[in-house]
Amino acid sequence: MADPMDSAPPARRRRSDARRSIDAIVSGARAVLGERVDASMEEIAAASGLTRQTVYAHFSSRDLLVAAAIDAERAEGLAAVEAADLDDLPPVEALHRFLDLSWEIVDRFPLVLDPAFAKTPGLDGGDAHDLVGPHLERIIRRGQRSGAFDRTLPSGWLATTTFGLGHSAAKEVAAGRLTVGEVKDLLLRSTLRLYGASASSATSE
Repeated sequence: MADPMDSAPPARRRRSDARRSIDAIVSGARAVLGERVDASMEEIAAASGLTRQTVYAHFSSRDLLVAAAIDAERAEGLAAVEAADLDDLPPVEALHRFLDLSWEIVDRFPLVLDPAFAKTPGLDGGDAHDLVGPHLERIIRRGQRSGAFDRTLPSGWLATTTFGLGHSAAKEVAAGRLTVGEVKDLLLRSTLRLYGASASSATSE
C-alpha cells in the first residue's frame, strides 16, 4: 500500500519529515543522556540514526536539545501523575506517591539533577512546575480539609516550598552527598513536617 504522505502536498511532507526527525533526535538524546550526561551531539546524532548536520538543523545548540529532552521527560512525568489517580488516595499516601513519581524521572534521566538544568523552563518559556503544581496543591488542600495537614499556611506556598526542597535534594544527590534512596526518605519526612503531619503518618493511612 502506498504511503499516504507520498500524495501529500510538499509542505506537509516537509513538516511531517521534520517532526519525525525532531522526535528521533529527542528520543536519542533521552536515551544517550540518560546513560551519560556529558554525551556529545555526535553521540546523540548516532543514537538518533541521523547526521550531526541534521541534528544541528533542528537544534542549534546542545543546551536547546537538552532542554527539549528535559521537557519530554517532564511531559512523561506529568502523564504518569495524571494516570496515578492521586485524587482517589488519602492525602498522605497521595503525597508519597507524587514524590515517588517525581523521583522516577531522576532514575530515568539523571541530568535533571544537574543544578545547571534543574530549573530549566519549559520550551514555551513557562515555569516547569506550572503543570504539576495544581496536582500537588489539590493534595495539600484535601489534606488540610481532612485535618491531615496544617491549615494555617496557604496551599500554594506549601507547594512552592516543596518544589524548593526537591531542588535542594537534587543538588545533594548531584554532589554525591546523598543517594537517591536517602533523599527520597528525607524529602518525604521533611515535607510531612512542613505540612504539619507526622512522619509516621506516611505508613499509617
